[in-house]
Amino acid sequence: MIPKYIAPFLWSYDLKKIDKEKNKKRIITNILNFGTKKATDWLIDNYKKDEIREAIINPLPGEWDRKSLNLWSIVFSVKPKDNKKEKCFTTF
Repeated sequence: MIPKYIAPFLWSYDLKKIDKEKNKKRIITNILNFGTKKATDWLIDNYKKDEIREAIINPLPGEWDRKSLNLWSIVFSVKPKDNKKEKCFTTF
């Protein structure tokens, strides 16, 4: 079950229907991009570090803020794949 305080970071999803495992890359991406400390603490408690690292190494195309991806890459000691075909950054 995903807590209600995560809802602002998954605004287009019904928390009752979202699958924590099936949608983990979306959940991880949104929380790392937009989440509060409370939300990121929940994320780290609910997903393995390797799952979080995977979402950073292979970012969803067009979904990451450049600064967020850089920060979390440092925190988790990984480097996102440089995929020239698919840009992973959004423009805010």
